Amino acid sequence: MSAVAEPLSKHPRLPEWFRLKLPTASAYFATRNLIDDLNLNTVCESARCPNHWECWSKGTATFMIAGDRCTRACGFCAVDTRKPMVLEVDEPDRVAEATRRMKLKHVVITAVARDDLSDGGAAHFNRVIERVREVNPGVLIEVLTPDFQDDDRAIDAVISARPEIFNHNLETVRSLTPKVRSVATYDRSLSVLAKVKKRAPEIYTKSGLMLGLGETKEELLEAMADLRSAGCDLLTLGQYLQPTEKHLKIEEFIHPDQFAAYKRTAEAMGFSYVASGPLVRSSYHADDFVPEEFASRL
Repeated sequence: MSAVAEPLSKHPRLPEWFRLKLPTASAYFATRNLIDDLNLNTVCESARCPNHWECWSKGTATFMIAGDRCTRACGFCAVDTRKPMVLEVDEPDRVAEATRRMKLKHVVITAVARDDLSDGGAAHFNRVIERVREVNPGVLIEVLTPDFQDDDRAIDAVISARPEIFNHNLETVRSLTPKVRSVATYDRSLSVLAKVKKRAPEIYTKSGLMLGLGETKEELLEAMADLRSAGCDLLTLGQYLQPTEKHLKIEEFIHPDQFAAYKRTAEAMGFSYVASGPLVRSSYHADDFVPEEFASRL
């Protein structure tokens, strides 16, 4: 059985726990202006994240590199699917400057899928990581990557820049993957995470799952176990929200108490850190996790 038994109406209303406050903090508008000034993309906007009001009000953002056009068309994602533009050679400098101005101690860098490039954009990831660290010594860098088609050279290109955290999302359970994801496969994503952990065991690996797409509790527990078997250290669990009418519909809303129960289960499985709740996203409150070995430099 799934976590919520009652079916949803065609246009389900958000439960009480999803009510959000609009921004009033000056930091929100300062972040907005900085992103515009440096002509940067953020996953906060492109993916229509419900938390970007809060994050920007706290002066944080997740930078999306390699453009705002994705070569894939996943059923859950609001990022635009079109022929991508050429990579911008000065983007590493602009991302680094943004992190400097924002005085970030933990920066999250993600990207659209770039299947049009031979390396999937991995070398660009490498350049951005290295430039950010050059401008901001001591910053903790987290990357959220596509699967790079599980190409060894691409994976090596990213981990050679030594990000502290390598995040690649499994997104959903095995049975729903063909419907939810485009091109990506369940086993390929597990392979990417396993390769990173094997080749660079000092890098923390991270992944995330969306709930409410029709998965059963048993399937979710199986996915969590598969992630642990791949050496995944950190886990995020959040409620799927339908970004537009064209995207996959919400099958159910998972109650916060159930998210809390899943968090306890995941911790018992051995995950080093688990963020679990309706509004949790891959990079939401990412800086809440500070590995002991990095604490002294933050």
